[in-house]
Amino acid sequence: MAVDHIRYDILAQSALRGVVRTVLADAAKKGLPGEHHFKITFNTTAPGVRLSERMRLRYPQDMTIVLQHQFWDLKVTEESFEVGLSFGGVAERVFVPFDAVIAFYDPAVEFGFQFETIEGGATADVSAGKPEPEKPAGTLTRLATEPAKADAPPPQPAPGADSGGGEVVRLDRFRKK
Repeated sequence: MAVDHIRYDILAQSALRGVVRTVLADAAKKGLPGEHHFKITFNTTAPGVRLSERMRLRYPQDMTIVLQHQFWDLKVTEESFEVGLSFGGVAERVFVPFDAVIAFYDPAVEFGFQFETIEGGATADVSAGKPEPEKPAGTLTRLATEPAKADAPPPQPAPGADSGGGEVVRLDRFRKK
């Protein structure tokens, strides 16, 4: 197999993180349109993530937040977003660099994707934390259903969210072999 000197895997991840950035920036300016809302899973141990100690203890590896009814003061920059959320009736601020985001899902339109860690020749399965060397580095997964959640249930589950089965489509399915 030829060596990818361009690193399409990294470019594709950057473009998809740009989608998350654009959608959140629009929501920060205009609010959520229609029935759209977002479930965002991020790595709580990633550099730059800021959480209260209480939240870090409860979600030591990754966490899913829901931006739907109970969020406020959403701020989006080129590199990160920050938002106020209520966890068990306690107001908290969460600061997340886009590089820490591992999954994004909009249940209103059943659209989402999952980012996988790019390391040398293998990727990490973000839902199980186990290496999967049989996948090419940087494989992205487009999800038709919601992404894998943190060990504990999300703090603000979406009422009536569809957890039905959709088809997972892997981009490597379309690569020429």
